[in-house]
Amino acid sequence: MSSLCGRSTKDQRYESLNFRLDILRCRSLEDIKRTLFPVLERYQDLMPTSKDALVLLKPNLNSNMNALTGNTTDLRILSAVIQYVKDKGYKHILIGEGTNSGFYRNRIGVITRLRIDALAGYYGTRVKDLNYAEPYEIPFSGGIRAAAARECADAKLFINLPKLKTHFEVGMSVCLKNLMGCLVGQENKKKTHRDLAENILWINQSLKPHLHIVDGLVAMEGLGPTRGTPVRMDTLIVGTDPYLIDLLCARLALFDYRQIRTLKLAEEKGLLTPAHHEYVGSLDLSDIAKPFAPPKAGPLASYIHSPKRQKYFLKIRNTRLFTYLASTTWFGKLLFLAGLRQDVFLKEEMRCEKIEIDGAACNHCAICRDVCPLGRELPQALEGNASECIQCLYCFSACPKSAITFKGDPGFFKEQLKQYDETIRRLYG
Repeated sequence: MSSLCGRSTKDQRYESLNFRLDILRCRSLEDIKRTLFPVLERYQDLMPTSKDALVLLKPNLNSNMNALTGNTTDLRILSAVIQYVKDKGYKHILIGEGTNSGFYRNRIGVITRLRIDALAGYYGTRVKDLNYAEPYEIPFSGGIRAAAARECADAKLFINLPKLKTHFEVGMSVCLKNLMGCLVGQENKKKTHRDLAENILWINQSLKPHLHIVDGLVAMEGLGPTRGTPVRMDTLIVGTDPYLIDLLCARLALFDYRQIRTLKLAEEKGLLTPAHHEYVGSLDLSDIAKPFAPPKAGPLASYIHSPKRQKYFLKIRNTRLFTYLASTTWFGKLLFLAGLRQDVFLKEEMRCEKIEIDGAACNHCAICRDVCPLGRELPQALEGNASECIQCLYCFSACPKSAITFKGDPGFFKEQLKQYDETIRRLYG
């Protein structure tokens, strides 16, 4: 075990005959590379022989709110993984995600808004919205068939990069739930809700990532997956067994795993075994675990989304009239206020002219450098050439002194400022 950056917290690595698991503590891009790269060296048996093989990185891009809110996979992790894979000589790296149905339906480009395409361009890799991928048929419960993205089946190295967060429908969203983003288009995502936990397990039995790297840098508690509260954990979890990792994450959040529908069902099916419980129970998590607020929805949402009643609500939601109403601004606001919709679908794009530093307000705490997904020398780089900046606004969001200013039109980003601006700054203050 090795200490990180002079802190008392230790990295932890566990192996047995069946389970491989690493828990890392880090926060900046340099931290991540220093701790993650040696771990990935121990997973070399998963790496394809051919350097021309398709390497798929599957993040969680649930909304257009950035990773510091606890919503989406952190660009720092994507940046580090891309660098590692490129350094190993692999030529065909694809970032792929079938973004949230609501954004897809409203023709809102989450991949662009989160600057995933800008990051891909910086490293010379590709990115694809899997909603538009070639379909690959997989089974669902009740004899139903669904279409997943062909890339998820064809990738010779499939790395799942989920966010650690609560989820009001299934309890928690980590490795298992993240594979819903492999489905093509809204119609196939709708099919999962006919039997949500069961179909999530079906996806995981059909599409099996080779490696999982969980983003716990900033996790989410409360009303996830979009309207919860960010929790700073400065943690990554690496492993090969999604059931083991999801069980571990439940313990990290001090959740009863039986309240997480996917894990409860996985145990009933024998996918989550006594060996998983014994292994996770043996780990010393005292320096990481903290109680998460549960994903408690309002009374109306809780009533409708009960597994006993959801199928009846789905029949209404899938009608043409409801689909039309859901696309209108006034009805969308009503759904949001009633707790039946978590996202706000703003059509206005952000226009960033310049990101500047107020030298008088800056105390040189280096938080901006820690959160930068490119590892730029901030804040000094804000005073010079901005050509490398991908305008992710992580530095702007995290600065506890508000010393970094944004010039331009915030567009859709104003909703993040409304919900999370003070909260994120307190995380790093």
